Amino acid sequence: MRALKQLVYFGWEQALSCVFPVVIFASLAFTKIIDLPLLPRYDWLLLICLLMQWGMVRSGLETKDELKVITVFHLIGLALELFKVHMGSWSYPEEAYTKIFGVPLYSGFMYASVASYLCQAWRRLNVKLVKWPPFIVVVPLAAAIYLNFFTHHYWLDIRWILSGLVIIVFWKSWVLYEVNGTSYRMPLALSFVLIGFFIWIAENIATYFSAWEYPNQAEAWSLVHLGKVSSWLLLVIVSFLIVATLKQVKEKMPNSSY
Repeated sequence: MRALKQLVYFGWEQALSCVFPVVIFASLAFTKIIDLPLLPRYDWLLLICLLMQWGMVRSGLETKDELKVITVFHLIGLALELFKVHMGSWSYPEEAYTKIFGVPLYSGFMYASVASYLCQAWRRLNVKLVKWPPFIVVVPLAAAIYLNFFTHHYWLDIRWILSGLVIIVFWKSWVLYEVNGTSYRMPLALSFVLIGFFIWIAENIATYFSAWEYPNQAEAWSLVHLGKVSSWLLLVIVSFLIVATLKQVKEKMPNSSY
């Protein structure tokens, strides 16, 4: 019985941590079903995301420091989107006023929502890291993973080499978290896989509601290839490494509220 209560409590905390992603998916579905007046759909999505972000900070659901982290992820995601759309990896077929080189500005919020989830879950579950590798290893690894999303179009795709390095570097690393006052732990690599898999599920939902589309979905929607899990896994790792590094740096600063 206690195990069930803990599972329900954990699920509730996870749901609260996913407020931003849930709003994005709900907005995708709503604007797909109902044609809103005055503005194109992508512009409405941007407006909704901006209002949601303002509301979360205003209500205290997110701190100003977390907003800074989320803004960084928005810019990182937008840069990746601009490049990938230019290379034809996927596209945004609908028109919009807030579109730059084929990329609607709301798209950066989809990456920011991942950062929002990580920040929220970190705080709500009182996450702590055990045997976290030194910055001199973590930072270059995160940079190499991110750059590979760009360079594999011109050179070798070294995602599997990078995945192997992640396993080696984080082999002894654990995540400690609390659920209703009880502490649990999980191998860090397993948490990467789980988050990456659930983001892949979310990606299928997003493409179904035409948030974007892959070339094979131009005629009709189809399931996103399972191989994309590896891409999301690496993106989750980058996201987690950035958030974890910033968390540790902030914790060492006096009067930290992050």
